[in-house]
Amino acid sequence: MPAIEPKNVTAQILHRARGNPPSTTGYTAISNCFPGLEFDIRSLLRHIFVGVVLHESIPFVVGIEPGGPQQLAGSPDWLLVQVEGIQLIGTIMGPRQVNGPSEQLGAFGLERFNALAPIFRNAGQRVRCVFVNNESNQQLEIDLEVRSIFERRTNSAGQQETGPALSRDIAAPGDLTQGLCSPWSADFLECGCYYWAASRPDLVNAQVGADGKMNGHNWQHRGRTPATPPQYSIRRNDLVTYEELYRDWEGSLKFIVGGKDEP
Repeated sequence: MPAIEPKNVTAQILHRARGNPPSTTGYTAISNCFPGLEFDIRSLLRHIFVGVVLHESIPFVVGIEPGGPQQLAGSPDWLLVQVEGIQLIGTIMGPRQVNGPSEQLGAFGLERFNALAPIFRNAGQRVRCVFVNNESNQQLEIDLEVRSIFERRTNSAGQQETGPALSRDIAAPGDLTQGLCSPWSADFLECGCYYWAASRPDLVNAQVGADGKMNGHNWQHRGRTPATPPQYSIRRNDLVTYEELYRDWEGSLKFIVGGKDEP
């Protein structure tokens, strides 16, 4: 009797290789993608476009591959904002105070797996990508090739098809676990979860102004004092860095008592 060969990718993904524990299969995942505790699926987005390496959380350009667009090299401030007309940054609307009028509250990145879903089918094709430099506001439009998320293989009939395994071009062995939280280090800096070690302050020293609007300090604001204006900042130059956290997190971060910096 011939072996049963599942044809659909979902059934193939359920296969557990001999020696692998149950936790290595996708259906056992915690299903919290910011990130899950077993692997960070957002890491697939780092290499989704040939030529550039993107940050898995916010699509800043963090590296240029050999032969990639050199226009984006040399600056950490290039942000991918649009792909084939699909906006990756949206405008938040809502009230600034209870029962207040709805107004623009700023920009926020969309969940990219959903936003880019129409792009994934264009593997092997070039798409128009728009990058904006956060410091200079310069804009660049560059055509980049979309990588296939899954491997291409030859089936028993000698035909090319999409397999169940991730392409090594988009995720080399170990890549999916590089983005996991480290509760004693980087987790303090950028994890947005509300479980595990990420129970940390965000807006501190909050106060309501005469106009009824709330403001305060980002907990990660470097070197703030009581005289520092209560303006919430996400500018990189204002915040503690990874290096500072790794070397002296106890000195870089402040204890918060009653929502305020410790005396």
